[in-house]
Amino acid sequence: MTVDAVVEMANKALFLIIKVSLPVLLVSLVVGLIISIFQTVTSIQEQTLTFVPKIICVFTALIILGQWMMTMMVEFAVELWSSFSLYIHR
Repeated sequence: MTVDAVVEMANKALFLIIKVSLPVLLVSLVVGLIISIFQTVTSIQEQTLTFVPKIICVFTALIILGQWMMTMMVEFAVELWSSFSLYIHR
C-alpha cells in the first residue's frame, strides 16, 4: 500500500465525515442562534432553554437525514472493501 493510497483514503474519509455531519451541525447552529436571539430580546437567561429545542431539532434532523447519512457511509465502506485487494502487498 503506497502513501498516496493512504492519503487518498484518508481524504475521502474526512470529506465523508464533513459531508455527513454538516447538515446536523447546521441545524444545531441555526436553532441555537434563533434561541439566543430570542433570549436576548426577551431578557430570559435560562441555560436549559437552549438545550431542549436543540435536542428535538437535532433528533428530527437525524430522523429525516438518517437514511441518506447511512447510505453515504455504507457506499464508502463498500468502496473500501471492494478495493481491498489493491491495498494488500505481498
